Amino acid sequence: MLTIEDYQRIIKEKIDNRPFDCKPAELYDPINYTMKLGGKRLRPTLTLLACDIFDGNVDEAINAALGLETFHNFTLLHDDIMDKAPIRRGEPTVYKKWDANRAILSGDTMMVLAYDYLLNSPKDLLFDLFTVFNKVGKEVCEGQQFDMNFETAETVSIEEYLEMIRLKTAVLIGGSLRVGSIIARVSPEQSELIYDFGENIGMAFQLQDDLLDAFGDSSVFGKQTGGDIKTNKKTYLYLKALDLANTEDYKRLKYLYTITDEDNQDKIDEVLQLFNQYKISELTRNLMEEYYDKAMKHLNKIPLIDSKQKVLVDLADTLMKRDN
Repeated sequence: MLTIEDYQRIIKEKIDNRPFDCKPAELYDPINYTMKLGGKRLRPTLTLLACDIFDGNVDEAINAALGLETFHNFTLLHDDIMDKAPIRRGEPTVYKKWDANRAILSGDTMMVLAYDYLLNSPKDLLFDLFTVFNKVGKEVCEGQQFDMNFETAETVSIEEYLEMIRLKTAVLIGGSLRVGSIIARVSPEQSELIYDFGENIGMAFQLQDDLLDAFGDSSVFGKQTGGDIKTNKKTYLYLKALDLANTEDYKRLKYLYTITDEDNQDKIDEVLQLFNQYKISELTRNLMEEYYDKAMKHLNKIPLIDSKQKVLVDLADTLMKRDN
């Protein structure tokens, strides 16, 4: 069985050796730029890993993996415009480097290219693969809309926020594993279990992302630290702080999230002070552990030899403890 590094190397080599040398260059340059920025390549890695874990032919899963990576990056191009994010993976976002119109059009093209990749999967599996891909794609868009709705909503519950990140982030992680398992031709029951494992790890992954946004080192994280606070994004950290705050702190936190000056460092410092006062970082990690435990329960139901199960456990541990 291959290692995580092997899967990542395969994906990188395929992307590097398959540039989109098409015209007009103005459309494809942002795509090549985005695809070669690197990152963890988490989703395609999960697809290859799941296929390998279930003794499938990894070569048959490569195109689907590339399709999922292309789709994921398409969503980032559009998300960065919506979130006004200037940095992605330590480099300027596409709309900052070029402009929003090119980011939108290049993103649309990436969605089509993702389908092209998926079409090169084993023909007898295309219906099942596209069923998963389309379901996940629709749910990711639903999650993004909920995320945008929350920007202007007067109140957002913790339950609503968790459902939003499930749709926006976790389903794609679960779906990437499910795609790999389908190509390995496992039973529907095992495919469902590996999806549930991935979805719960995805929840913990996004909560970790929220933590890193507030408390991480931007030089390591690769994104602007404090960006969620600057843009008044109602993350789990903010919602949990509101839930626990006394009347005075509640009012102050609500007020701070009406300030639209994104260069206001005093605001960021005060919000972080309130987060620390109510031990929000610790509570967020506790919730991450709950999702991790749920993931392990699903994983333990899959009949895998210990060495293969350990690969998934180690990967989950890495995602839980990452600093970027």
